[in-house]
Amino acid sequence: MESIYLDYNSTTPVDERVLETMLPYFSDKFGNASSATHAWGWTASAVVEKAREQVAQMIGAEPSEIIFTSGATEAVNLAIRGVVSAYEGSGKHIIIGATEHKAVLDTVDDLKKFGYEITELGVDREGIIDLEIFQKSIRSDTIMAIIMLANNETGVIQDGESIGKICKEKNILFLSDTTQAIGKMRVDVQELGIDLCSISAHKIYGPKGVGALYVRRKNPRVTLLAEITGGGHERGLRSGTLNVPGIVGLGEACKLAQENLWDYGVHTSRLRTFLEQQLTLEDHKGFINGSIKSRLPNTSNICFPGKKIDRLLKALPNIAMSTGSACTSALKEPSHVLKAMHLSEDEIFSSIRISLGKDTSEEEIKNTLLRIGEALVKI
Repeated sequence: MESIYLDYNSTTPVDERVLETMLPYFSDKFGNASSATHAWGWTASAVVEKAREQVAQMIGAEPSEIIFTSGATEAVNLAIRGVVSAYEGSGKHIIIGATEHKAVLDTVDDLKKFGYEITELGVDREGIIDLEIFQKSIRSDTIMAIIMLANNETGVIQDGESIGKICKEKNILFLSDTTQAIGKMRVDVQELGIDLCSISAHKIYGPKGVGALYVRRKNPRVTLLAEITGGGHERGLRSGTLNVPGIVGLGEACKLAQENLWDYGVHTSRLRTFLEQQLTLEDHKGFINGSIKSRLPNTSNICFPGKKIDRLLKALPNIAMSTGSACTSALKEPSHVLKAMHLSEDEIFSSIRISLGKDTSEEEIKNTLLRIGEALVKI
């Protein structure tokens, strides 16, 4: 039976063009980017800086504002822990969204041991934060707000521009987990007023194990203290030998994502609309979790009341779908995202995430609909 991959929010295949760009830096051009005394090092350093420019260009930043990391989780940790270390004298209050990724939730939870107070903002049934409540939650000792731009489980997009303006007015930093937003929607850190944000290559058809952190350098200039030391790499903020092939791949993936943003969005949005129209018909009685107006074009989170989704997934092993974030899919716990959106436990365990990619075909969607329909009847 044909295998169909519909879990692109979890990870994506490396684009052939990205792989081709990376390959020389595994063998022929294997230099260390920190080797400043010979041509091998110069070559590696030059392509790293080119990739830095490509990443920066995609989000409207300056190359000097990009710090390479091992992925979005490290970027988030560096941003949060780096800020609290640098701004400890300014306060110990942080505001977060209830639907943040575990990389954020677990990190801020750890900070409670050091006396930090965390205000968790709830969301409505559509997954949207109330901006008035957010503004009222800011205190004199608040140092940072952490609000993801687009949710990895539902695709719901927050009003980043308004959040950024509020943060600017209140003189607090705005950290946004943009991992899922990058490559699926236009992200401009200047327009949104974002001070720090995370990027992961493997979400945009690049390699696993490489990512980046954007750190604003003016208006305001954000100060971080390093979490990994030992050589002073990346302006002293992230020591360690740079993953040159991975960084090259990240840069090329960003370049391609920027060039194809509109085409990829139109393609996935058209197929997702068709998929949702069929799955929400009376036959299946499915309904969409989250906003249908403010959402990524490729993501669909659908509830089938009375149907246990774990049974559906077992009945369809050749179709890659998920119950939520890949980081928590092994946990037999209700999705904290859907729980925050006021779904009942039965509704949460009856919900499935389907995320499409640039290579998803209409034939695959039709095949998926047929097989889901048959499986829903059986379970």
